[in-house]
Amino acid sequence: MHSKKTVLAAAFAAVAALTLSACGSGGDSSDSSVAEVSSKTASQPATVLDQPFTKPDLVLTDTHGKTYDLRERTKGKPTLIYFGYTNCPDVCPLTMSNIAVAKRTLPKADQDRLQVIFVTTDPERDTPASLGSWLKAQDPAFTGLTGDFPAIQAGARQIGIGIDPPKKEKDGTVVSMHGAQVIAFSPKTDKGYVLYGEDTTAEDYTEDLPELVKGETP
Repeated sequence: MHSKKTVLAAAFAAVAALTLSACGSGGDSSDSSVAEVSSKTASQPATVLDQPFTKPDLVLTDTHGKTYDLRERTKGKPTLIYFGYTNCPDVCPLTMSNIAVAKRTLPKADQDRLQVIFVTTDPERDTPASLGSWLKAQDPAFTGLTGDFPAIQAGARQIGIGIDPPKKEKDGTVVSMHGAQVIAFSPKTDKGYVLYGEDTTAEDYTEDLPELVKGETP
């Protein structure tokens, strides 16, 4: 059993919305106090939210080009939600890989129940086709969503995740600044009650997923 930290969702949102991760850029938050709080949160494999988040109201496009209503499609199902982008060279693929590895340790029935949602923060480049191809290499059952950036940004904010529009650096690379947290939603309440930072390992997810699938606190 991991050491865990319980925090208020509102307090977490105030920090996470301001603390963005530049995949591959080594960028830090301009607010050192925010960065310090974020570091403490990320050091805990699981952070249990005292006041869970409501599942974001997002209607986007899946990798098959079809409309996907997040709340409706994941209702009553254990769900992990992550905002990132496919051109990220480090944090995003590692996070998805860790979850995929952990998921494969679950019984088949629990694997089928678990919903893993990857929402792109770079919708201009992450088309349904490219997003689908990238996720297939991680786990074909993962759901990828894309759409208009303002809608994605608003949905992320509903669960305390801050994201900025992708921007081109001087060397020509495009960087997407985004919060790197994974939030687990309970199949019992459809509320986001456990948060994982970017340092969470495959072993951490492997230990916690059996409880998350049941809607229990890991």
